[in-house]
Amino acid sequence: MAIRFPSRKSLIQFTIGSIRFWLGLIFLTSGLAKLTHNTFPNTMGPPFLEDELAKYGLGMYARFIAFSQVTIGFLLISKRFATLGAVMATPMLVNILVVVISLKWQGTPYVVGFFLFCTILLLIYDFHKLKFILSDNPAPLMHHPIERNDWRLDLGNGVVFIILLIGAMLWPVSELISMYLINLGIVLLIGLGIVAIVLRWRQNKVHNTLTSELPLQI
Repeated sequence: MAIRFPSRKSLIQFTIGSIRFWLGLIFLTSGLAKLTHNTFPNTMGPPFLEDELAKYGLGMYARFIAFSQVTIGFLLISKRFATLGAVMATPMLVNILVVVISLKWQGTPYVVGFFLFCTILLLIYDFHKLKFILSDNPAPLMHHPIERNDWRLDLGNGVVFIILLIGAMLWPVSELISMYLINLGIVLLIGLGIVAIVLRWRQNKVHNTLTSELPLQI
């Protein structure tokens, strides 16, 4: 039985998908950590950001940043809206990079810079979706199939996003209900991700089978 190695295209898709999920998880948990006062692991920005900025009348701005991070994280994890998530993540990471450099935080600029580098890789991969913004020259549209075309997964992701937002907003009212909704949303998000991976694997398997059965044309 011959060993089949993954193609270059498959490796690139796997790498990009891993970067999207990893960055999305970082943004999602960082935003939730700020909204729930460091209940979740946080790797981007201090969880006490709202308390610090509230001293200067910027508490609402800090909460906006936290909700934006949750939104960007969700968009990156969902395949259909991952490009929009990468576009939104770029200016946020640039702003965070400028802030940490201005505050002279040791080591943090390198971490944020690496996040920004990964986001740029995502934008390069999706350049065929964005190139029309940068050029006035007409170009023929290329057919790029949607990576996930099951509307039920999109609907499920939307419901999970609403659950996460409601859970985060309920934190000042009831920490117990908030944690229940957030944990429920994360479990459902992981479950939907597994379902999407299985469906993608089955689609690729069917495609490879049909391709291998095509007659060779000379």
